[in-house]
Amino acid sequence: MKRSHSSVEVRDFIIQNVEEYPNSISRVVSEKFGVSRQSVNHYLHKLVRDGVLIPEGHTRNKRYNIKPIIEKDFVMRITPELEEDMVWRHDLKSLFQGVKTNIVDICHYGFTEMFNNVIEHSESETALVGFKYKPNKIELTVADQGIGIFNKITRDLGLEDNRHAVLELSKGKLTTDREHHTGEGIFFTSRMFDRYSILSGELYFSHYQGEEEDWLLEDKADEPKGTTVIMSIVTNSNRTTKEVFDRYTAKDDDYSFTRTHVPVALARYGEENLVSRSQAKRLLARLEPFREVFLNFEGVEFIGQAFADEIFRVYRNNNPNIDIIWVKTNDTVEKMIKRVLNSSDQNQPRFNF
Repeated sequence: MKRSHSSVEVRDFIIQNVEEYPNSISRVVSEKFGVSRQSVNHYLHKLVRDGVLIPEGHTRNKRYNIKPIIEKDFVMRITPELEEDMVWRHDLKSLFQGVKTNIVDICHYGFTEMFNNVIEHSESETALVGFKYKPNKIELTVADQGIGIFNKITRDLGLEDNRHAVLELSKGKLTTDREHHTGEGIFFTSRMFDRYSILSGELYFSHYQGEEEDWLLEDKADEPKGTTVIMSIVTNSNRTTKEVFDRYTAKDDDYSFTRTHVPVALARYGEENLVSRSQAKRLLARLEPFREVFLNFEGVEFIGQAFADEIFRVYRNNNPNIDIIWVKTNDTVEKMIKRVLNSSDQNQPRFNF
């Protein structure tokens, strides 16, 4: 027996999904709830009348967008007196009326961390702050016209190139100013929001949450100056800052950031295979502060024996207090890892998912 759906369920589904399916939301809703296209159009027309959706085009080319409840952009001049928490209190906090406390806390954390990076690291004279409050999500933008985050990391840490800087950022605890910063802000901010994106120079890096967290790295033809960070979270999210911090604390630790997830695919350049010890060393750099390291092999079709041996024998022998945990391997990668482990005198890692 098919379960009936309330009008509130259908309405909420449209609001939460229309931006992903702006041209085909009618079909998606019809298939999801087993209702006619005519019924779906009734819901769409009502959302337009209520000022929630904005229609564009006609008939077959018609698309729908969410109308922001509040939309605000402002430019801040970077001065020695400017403080990120002052900007939050004076310019942003009042815009969150009616927003769930857990989401306000996440936005507070993320904004202040990203704006502090602009103040202290960007070498920019100004910063652009954008705020969009929609019925389905909140989006924050922090942009500058400075040196560019990947350029700065590559320069200050003497890395090979900007793609290497993205890999290092994904691990966490990366900072060019160890005396004043822990290097944890970007890592935790990217895990708190549903989608976290950085556009800087020729690279676009995005981390997003779904059933599993995932990463996206793309090359851009244009190279805009500075850095743009975009963070968004759905308005019905139950995620909390504590939940995210706890997720990256090893079981036998109470407070420390001791667990990290590393996307292995970021260790390669272009379509190259991961076959060499130098590639493995690049992947493993700066992991010593952690006690549990999850290596995510999503998107990696093949690894070489030398690459696997450097990780699962050499590195583990030299760092016995670090658990190397591999996830999302295909059969080919899994067999290579097992081959290295079976040829080693060491015990296998404690976990394998």
